[in-house]
Amino acid sequence: MFWKFDLHTTSHIDQLLDREDVTLRELMEEEDVLQECKAQNRRLLLFLSQDHCMQELVSLITEEPPADLEEKTRFKFPNIACELLISDMTVINDKLGGDESLLEKLYSFLERDPPLNPLLASFFSKTIGNLIARKTEQVISFLRKKHSFISLVLNHIDASAMMDLLLRLISCVEPAPLRQEVLNWLNEERLIQRLTELMHTGRDEERQSNASQTLCDIIRLSRDQANQMPEATEPDPLLVVLESEENVAQLLKSMFEGEKTEASIVNGTQVLLTLLESRRSGLEGLMELYSQGCERSYTVSGSILRAIEPHLKDFQQLLLDPPKKSAILTTVGVLEQPLGNARLHVARLVASLLQSSDHSICQELCRLNTMDLLLDLFFKYTWNNFLHFQVELCVASILNHSAHAGLQTPALQNHEENSVPVSDSQTEQEIPDLTSSTDSAHTPIHGLFQQCRLVQRILDAWEENDKIQAAGGTRRGNMGHLTRIANTVVQNLEKGQVQSQINNLIKELPEDCRGRWESFVGETLRETNRKNTVDLVSTHNLHSSSEDDDLESPFPNDLSIQQAFSDYQIQQMTANFVDQFGFNDEEFSEHDENINATFDRIAEINFNIDADDNSANAAAFEACYKERIQQFDDCEEEEDIWEDKAINYATQVKSRSRYTIIIYVFKNGDKYLHLCFSEAGDGSSWGSAPEQASEKKGDTVWATFTEFQPFCR
Repeated sequence: MFWKFDLHTTSHIDQLLDREDVTLRELMEEEDVLQECKAQNRRLLLFLSQDHCMQELVSLITEEPPADLEEKTRFKFPNIACELLISDMTVINDKLGGDESLLEKLYSFLERDPPLNPLLASFFSKTIGNLIARKTEQVISFLRKKHSFISLVLNHIDASAMMDLLLRLISCVEPAPLRQEVLNWLNEERLIQRLTELMHTGRDEERQSNASQTLCDIIRLSRDQANQMPEATEPDPLLVVLESEENVAQLLKSMFEGEKTEASIVNGTQVLLTLLESRRSGLEGLMELYSQGCERSYTVSGSILRAIEPHLKDFQQLLLDPPKKSAILTTVGVLEQPLGNARLHVARLVASLLQSSDHSICQELCRLNTMDLLLDLFFKYTWNNFLHFQVELCVASILNHSAHAGLQTPALQNHEENSVPVSDSQTEQEIPDLTSSTDSAHTPIHGLFQQCRLVQRILDAWEENDKIQAAGGTRRGNMGHLTRIANTVVQNLEKGQVQSQINNLIKELPEDCRGRWESFVGETLRETNRKNTVDLVSTHNLHSSSEDDDLESPFPNDLSIQQAFSDYQIQQMTANFVDQFGFNDEEFSEHDENINATFDRIAEINFNIDADDNSANAAAFEACYKERIQQFDDCEEEEDIWEDKAINYATQVKSRSRYTIIIYVFKNGDKYLHLCFSEAGDGSSWGSAPEQASEKKGDTVWATFTEFQPFCR
């Protein structure tokens, strides 16, 4: 029998451990050494935790391996040593965290001259990070005794592993009181100020980039932890410094002092954007925030905005005179003067500042005519969609901010004395309004239509694109964003708090421009919206993508109503379909007069059947709808109208019929299938008794499909 044999296999590691002269290197040569360690092989763990083994493991991750080894095997043992040390085995953690000589050996790695070997730096960071999480008190106590620890870490900040080590100290220390002590210690060491100083234009680009990323991660981690622990009695000192006007001013000084480089501008702007960024809950993209009628989910510290405001002119100058870049070859030709990452980040910053709805900031941007420069770039760089999206956000912010100015959301900061929120007790009249000012020429909405000539630019760009396409050219790459900008203008022109403002500004346009705009909105834009949102189903070649379906179906796919309807159900809907679709009673009855009612119906599927001959297609279609689609009148006996039945192919059709399916879906969840037909000659019509079919030339029937759900999920 099977159980007569002893199939238990002894691990080769156990066989090696039976030898008294076994070495650590011999054990590390075994492929299953890590698995045995994590499986808590007691003999292996006792061997690894011996003093000489632990010393050798630490040496492997902190000392350069011999240069004469093959490159593919040179870091084999250091990698295995690191995995053993971070295997989260209690006996190894206790030995490494409790033995100060081992900690000193680890720490000596930081005392080397830069640059560090990046692989060894990652092994070191992983090992220290694991100890911070598992032996927190011992390791923190050890590091705090080292007065040069922060200086050494920042000295090696060009190695990304040092970023990870700093973030471990901020995010992995528990419990909360000990974490607060660590934060206070890092603040006393002036961690934030020293990272900010690394952003200076004269610094190495790699060090600048890592310092910037570290600051951004600290901001996000600190805000997230403040949200998770609202009961914390003390504010996060690192976040307080980061959001202080003094520190933001120092950051901006580092960015613009001396020769302006793209690296310093981009890295510094990324920190500012993180300080200003909105916290989204389940919504992807800022445009979704606007389409859902949501506003920023936290208030921006006023100290940040006040520090940025004096430097808006410097960002403006970057749009005019960016850091020089050489020409690049793109898929649409040679770009002699690329937009550049610096100008793109300035556009992102302007969009973020406008979304803050701060009155002073918006007035200054208007005074500098920043939007005019951004629109110049929008129409110049017609293939840079990153830029187009930011300009679209800017326009949406200016037009939509009034509608959202009354929304108040909780602040993420752990200090609020310098923030600029709208309190619950404030009335709508007390909220700063960017559209009203004693100097109307310096309000963003007036600047957008007057100084920036937004309407004229939209019309000119559209006409120019039409000429290019008429001549056989390619549609410009910014036309999709231009369509959405035009729709935003129209939507605010028809309703909203700035409706009267925009109406007055449109009336002030020259008469010829006003006529062009009205024609554009009523015809060109309406038709574009119809194409973009209505034609969701192709009426050609409707068939299943499954070959099995083709084999099993008794009817030709091109004329099968069931197949067409099934194909329609699985069509891909647009991301904002559910929110855009639906009507109230008034909109449904007057949709032709409303530019916002982009959905007259979801789809219209037309079927033409030439049945003058005895074609199989005509017979199949006739048999299908006779057998499967019954009268909608109440019947004396209930039966499953979709039950499979024998199909009679003997039916003869003598006319040409046209059938149309129109599917409507309402916001309350009701779904309707609208069936229309027109025919000449004999034949039965849907919604009519067979004997009455020859007396009707056309009819309409409504069917409610209460169970039809797929594309609304």
